[in-house]
Amino acid sequence: MAKVAREMVERAGVNVDQLLELLIKNAAAELTTYYYYTILRANLIGLQGESLKEIAEVARIEDRNHFEALVPRIYELGGKLPDDMVEFHNISACPPARLPEDPNDVMAILKVLVEAERCAVRGYTQICNMTAGKDHRTYDLALAILNEEIEHESWFSEFLGEGPSGHFMRRGETSPFVSKFLK
Repeated sequence: MAKVAREMVERAGVNVDQLLELLIKNAAAELTTYYYYTILRANLIGLQGESLKEIAEVARIEDRNHFEALVPRIYELGGKLPDDMVEFHNISACPPARLPEDPNDVMAILKVLVEAERCAVRGYTQICNMTAGKDHRTYDLALAILNEEIEHESWFSEFLGEGPSGHFMRRGETSPFVSKFLK
């Protein structure tokens, strides 16, 4: 644990235990979403599903990257991940992004995907609000993840016909905002 890092965050007025709880719950959401997106992506078949498969794959890989980027900060602040995977799954900040009842309903899958991203946007906005001007490292990390989650939401919401977002699918690059935390 980086004792001075935790001390500085506490001195800045952040409740580190509350922050750790949010970071751990969001890390759980990222890892479980990675798992569930694997299943969702596998079921995106047919003409309509194939058009979404690449976008779902980018979001899936980036969610795994978000998990990997969060873990060091959790431990730096004196936290730790649960020893039990079922417990970790069950404390997720977001509900499971499970395959809908009809696995052939691409629109239902799309709604699962967009709701998972919206939950993530809410979670990282909360962390940014808590750490802004107080915990620069956690804020920078949460803001990087938030930027990617907003892009994911916009991609999926456009497929739902909710209007243009101005965001474009990235080519050849994953986690452009978070990659600096993965080195």
